[in-house]
Amino acid sequence: MPPSIEGAGVPLAYREFGPTHPARPDGSPVLLIHGSAADAEVLAPVAESLADGFRVIAYDRRGYGASGAPEPYVGTTVEEQAEDAALLIRGLGAGDALLVGDGFGALVALDVVKRHEHLVRGVVLSDPPLFALVPEATEQLARQRQEIEEAVREGGPQAGVEAWLGGRVEGDALARARASYLGFFADFAGLASWPATRREIRSLAHPAVVLTGPGSPPHVIAAADRLAELLPNARRVHDGDLGAAVAKLPAGAPA
Repeated sequence: MPPSIEGAGVPLAYREFGPTHPARPDGSPVLLIHGSAADAEVLAPVAESLADGFRVIAYDRRGYGASGAPEPYVGTTVEEQAEDAALLIRGLGAGDALLVGDGFGALVALDVVKRHEHLVRGVVLSDPPLFALVPEATEQLARQRQEIEEAVREGGPQAGVEAWLGGRVEGDALARARASYLGFFADFAGLASWPATRREIRSLAHPAVVLTGPGSPPHVIAAADRLAELLPNARRVHDGDLGAAVAKLPAGAPA
């Protein structure tokens, strides 16, 4: 079993990669925050690619992998997840961190910046599902919800997770995603829970890379474009390379 640390009322399992004292000039550790229907293991290749120069921490969010969850676990919020992340950063002495959030994890990273700015030096926001900025995404999201509901009726909650993934994941990663269906449905319930206004987003001055890739859906790309327009110190990147995006954050940027 991986080591764990107490989050906001649940144990969070984590893995560390690379040197305890990073080679990067600003000494910033990297915290990887996975998305929905994923876990720390999905981001292990990114962690390994960064491990030569960074202390890298990847953890299972509550309800996923080896981490705990409340009982019953039927919903979460972005703020609850951000409290987990902040406690993990403090507990591991990893302040001044570079946060790399993928999907739902991008919203978590944004909220850590919003409410715990002193813990963060910069952020990579990959495929951010900030659909409050994309009213035209409503039709796509409704169709997606219907597909998930139909899959659950026919094959149970694990089938609902697989329907949402839409063939993007297979093998062991798919099996782990199906097994963590409680985490997925809690995320899905909390997807629209982040209460930040456009004014508040404009105030988040930390260096940021807003990232999408060739396979990102149009409504996610639209959300990323609008988020990058609002963040005052953001760089928009389209190649989907999380590891390379970390290198695009300026060294020594103020926390």
